Amino acid sequence: MNSPTKTQLPIPSYFNFEEIGYVWRVPYQQRAKEARAWAKKYNIKPILEDKTRTCLLLIDIQNTFCIPEFELFVGGKSGTGAVDDNVRLCEFIYHNLEEITKIIPTLDTHTAMQIFHPIFWINTAGEHPTPGATSITPADIERGVWKVNPGVAYSLGYKYEFLEKHAYHYVKQLSQDGKYPLTIWPYHSMLGGIGHALVSAVEEAVFFHSIARHSQTQFEIKGNHPLTENYSVLRPEILESFDKRQIVHKNTRLIQQLLEFDAVIIAGQAKSHCVAWTVDDLLTEIQQIDSSLAKKVYLLEDCTSPVVVPGVVDYSEAADAAFEKFAAAGMHLVQSTQSILSWFEE
Repeated sequence: MNSPTKTQLPIPSYFNFEEIGYVWRVPYQQRAKEARAWAKKYNIKPILEDKTRTCLLLIDIQNTFCIPEFELFVGGKSGTGAVDDNVRLCEFIYHNLEEITKIIPTLDTHTAMQIFHPIFWINTAGEHPTPGATSITPADIERGVWKVNPGVAYSLGYKYEFLEKHAYHYVKQLSQDGKYPLTIWPYHSMLGGIGHALVSAVEEAVFFHSIARHSQTQFEIKGNHPLTENYSVLRPEILESFDKRQIVHKNTRLIQQLLEFDAVIIAGQAKSHCVAWTVDDLLTEIQQIDSSLAKKVYLLEDCTSPVVVPGVVDYSEAADAAFEKFAAAGMHLVQSTQSILSWFEE
């Protein structure tokens, strides 16, 4: 293992769990100085000396999903889910700093004119669908309830006829593949906006790790193609257009990279959507190569929450069912209060 001791590292004194639900500037220079001193004090070695290589994959821990009052705050059953999850996540990173080789945060990345945003669609009255309360099905398009906004086609540089055919193909393909129907989401994770950024306290912990362990943080962009949703960082919802032309690709590079680690730990938001879809895609790849590789995946169950909108929708059962499936396939459901070393000893 990477360390001869099983004692977890302490949490730096600057960490304040009461700030998790707010946005603020990380004082990089000060944290870098403290991280270097921390590494010296606790004899924390750079990652090039790691014997066991562990990746922490953080799914969409961005303001847009994790800060109350932002666009798509994941409250879970408790109503404060993502905030509580991130308190535990930050503590986990600090406690296990020496055992985490690389941190890979994913960033859901959007612009206004995408297939799941209101402006993409229009009805006969010239109105856009209500975000969060509208799902578009093949039948909706067939009946003329919703159609592609011609202005969007022009702005994106596509012929309107192509975009019409693609949109119909897209919602049909989602249904045939057993995916969630096309949901019209509020504008969120907008590139260049504050909602796109990592939660400040998590960014701080990730930066501290990067300096203390000489480990470059690897950010993975997803969701920026206008013609498909991209819940999973490993694979967009649809790869081809109606004419069988490939418009996007799987993230083969990241898939291969993850499977080269000795252990992959996964946390983030939301358990029912981007986390579940990412893990499901990883499991699919594993089962095509060697099903025993599932044993190297650890899901931080207390650092993720499902989408729950009281009185509207509750994906808790779907999320739990997905995690049960992952566990049955050999993946580990773990808690952040446990040390990484204790998992490997089991």
